[in-house]
Amino acid sequence: MKKVLLTLFAFVMVTVPSFAYDAASRVQPIGEQLLTKNGISATNVKFMVVSDTPNNSNFITTKVINVSSAELAFAGNDNEVAAVVATEIGHLVYGHASKAKVMTLLQSTSTPTSNDATSEMIQTFSQNYKTTKQDKEADLVAVNLMVNAGYNPLALIVVLTKQTGTYWDTIIGRPANAEKALNVYDYIAYVYPEKLKVGYGCNEYRNFVAYAQPITELRNASKKLVKKHNKTYSKAKTNTLKKIAQFKTRGGVSGWDAVYGLLSAPQQ
Repeated sequence: MKKVLLTLFAFVMVTVPSFAYDAASRVQPIGEQLLTKNGISATNVKFMVVSDTPNNSNFITTKVINVSSAELAFAGNDNEVAAVVATEIGHLVYGHASKAKVMTLLQSTSTPTSNDATSEMIQTFSQNYKTTKQDKEADLVAVNLMVNAGYNPLALIVVLTKQTGTYWDTIIGRPANAEKALNVYDYIAYVYPEKLKVGYGCNEYRNFVAYAQPITELRNASKKLVKKHNKTYSKAKTNTLKKIAQFKTRGGVSGWDAVYGLLSAPQQ
C-alpha cells in the first residue's frame, strides 16, 4: 500500500504543472504599494518593464517608471521585486536623470570664452557624477521605501549579490556588487537593526553575511573606525530621509527636476 501511495505522489508531482514566479506581473502592484505607503501619490503612475537600461528622465511628463527586465530576472519573490522597483524610485527621488540633463545643458552652453570659475564648476559636476555613487544613493532610498511599505530590505542585498560578479570577485571569493551590498547592509544595521535580526532565508544572503562579518568585526574593533562609520551613516540617514520628504512635498519632483525646468525654460 505504501508503495502505491508513493507511486501516486510521484505521478502527481510530475503531472501537475509548476508555476514559476512571474516578477513582471508584480511590478505594478508592488510599485503602487511602495509609493502609497510612503505618502507619494501613485495616481496615474505606471510601471513598465523594459529590456534595455531604464530611462526615467521624462517621468514628470509621462508618469511612467521603467524597470529593467534584466534586474527583475534576479527577483524570485515580492520582496526582491520591491527591491528592484524601489531602487528605480530612489533614482527619481535623487533626480539622477535630471542631474545628467542639467550637466549636459551646462556643458552645451559653455564656450571657450567662459571664465575659469564656470569651467571649473562644470568640471566638478562632471567628476562627481559617478554611477556607483548614484546607485548607492538610490539603494539607501530603496531601503527606507521598502521598510515603510512592509518589505524586507535585506532582499536588496540578495538581488545585488545574485548578479554575475567579475572574474576578480570569483578569484577572491567576493559576492557580486559587494561594495554596494555592504553599503546597504551597513545602512540597515545602523537605521533598522531589527531587520538584521529577522534575516533572509536564502544561500545568497547567508554567503554575503559570511563575507561581511569579518569586515564588520574588524571595523568594530577600532573605536576610530566605528566613530567614522557612525558619522557616515548618520549623515546618509539624514540626507536620504530629507530627499524623500522633499520629493513628497514637491509632488514627485526632485530638486534637479526643478533646476532643469528653470534652465530649459524659454528665456523671456
